Amino acid sequence: MAQQVLIAGGGSAGWMAAALFARLRPAPDTQITLVESEAIGTIGVGEATVPILQDFNRLLGLHEPDFVAATQGSFKLGIEFVGWGATDNRHFHGFGDFGPPIEGIAPHHHWHRLRAAGRITDPIDDWSMPACAAAEDRFAPPEALRGEAAQYRYAYHFDAGLYARLLRGYAEARGVTRIEGRILHADRDPETGDLTALQLDGDRRIEADLFIDCTGFASRLLGDALDTKFVDWSHWLPADRALAQGCTRAGRFTPFTRSTAHAVGWQWRIPLQHRTGNGLVYSSAYLPDDEAAAQLAANLDGDAIGDPRLLRFTTGRRERFWAHNVVAIGLAAGFLEPLESTSLQLVQTGLARLAELLPSAGRADPAIVAEYNRETIGEYARIRDFLIAHYCISRRPEPFWRDMAAMAVPDSLAHKLALWDASARVPLYELESHGEASWVAVLLGQGRMPRGHDPAADRPALDALQHAFDARRAALTTALPRLPAHDHFVARTCRADAA
Repeated sequence: MAQQVLIAGGGSAGWMAAALFARLRPAPDTQITLVESEAIGTIGVGEATVPILQDFNRLLGLHEPDFVAATQGSFKLGIEFVGWGATDNRHFHGFGDFGPPIEGIAPHHHWHRLRAAGRITDPIDDWSMPACAAAEDRFAPPEALRGEAAQYRYAYHFDAGLYARLLRGYAEARGVTRIEGRILHADRDPETGDLTALQLDGDRRIEADLFIDCTGFASRLLGDALDTKFVDWSHWLPADRALAQGCTRAGRFTPFTRSTAHAVGWQWRIPLQHRTGNGLVYSSAYLPDDEAAAQLAANLDGDAIGDPRLLRFTTGRRERFWAHNVVAIGLAAGFLEPLESTSLQLVQTGLARLAELLPSAGRADPAIVAEYNRETIGEYARIRDFLIAHYCISRRPEPFWRDMAAMAVPDSLAHKLALWDASARVPLYELESHGEASWVAVLLGQGRMPRGHDPAADRPALDALQHAFDARRAALTTALPRLPAHDHFVARTCRADAA
């Protein structure tokens, strides 16, 4: 008998779930139904991603130029941070390292040694290929280059609504059934506590074996029906509002997301082919909504499109992500602000984990459910720490930022920062989403200079180190002209009106 999978909610999370299950668990072994209501709509806080979305699209067999064109997309080499470490600070978190290890030691240790010796005064960004390409608005996949210069990855900016539409077509073509309707309540088995069916408007009832909750902040199944508690992290990440606003394309068509810190919170800028996405993330305890709207409007680089959308949220996660026969994905599972574009990453990894662990028939063993929850809880915690680090190491003078710098951070982050301060080492825990180079980019970029470095970095002669750094810079400088301008690359390979 076919396994019945019911996805509650659409949007990016719901249709990513439908597309992946249609790909990995096709009919007749699995029958997939998605329920959504056009009247409810979806939430798209951000439209920027991280590189692993390439893996998701590749698994589905989506052709990259067609995908980018269909979603009015562009390319992303990383995030430019403006005003974070201090009001005049600017640095880049790119999807790449700062060069290969030298005698087995990561390059930032050698950079620190050369800087202490007065041999280097330039920021470490100068040895990052993504940062150098982004500074000149250049982009092409790394296959366009060779050698050290080709060691980077990339992600995308796109219209989340158009992505959901693309995935819907993909899923429906592979047998997924979509039902338009509002969920009224869920039926539960009185003995096991499992969900048995959803009651919809119009006196409709849909039964299933597995329920995937993609109902957004409402968390209708995991949160409401199963009363799974929410773990509140707002004492560490107090932003509780986001104003989202599109504007006409103006200025540079950048191959990167920009995050600009303000007196309270920060503003994103995401360049798409047909518009620029903007948003202000802030804490209502420090900034009234009307003042936030005025601040966002004053910092658009094009004409506003429509009215800003106000989103209210609490940062945190559900106590469990899989309970009984319900798995929450996306906002129904938790929310971490879009500072590092991890929202769709958490959707993707949650779905991949579920597809890997879920048995093909029958109830999942409690050990499988426990492992899913352990891994997902760990992933959320590691991303949480990375986001907190952006705030707590800031030296900005405003009250909001002073309070963030003074707060007690999670023990896991406190240890990481203490070890960094002492030795420039970055201890990586299990289920880290961000590698050493990402932490280095943020910590050094915001001016968190360690007191020391790996003693093994003292072995090479300073002249030899200087030569290695000069050679890498020369290699990047030589490679850059081989990359076309970002706007030219998009127009030539994946322009939306040519799709």
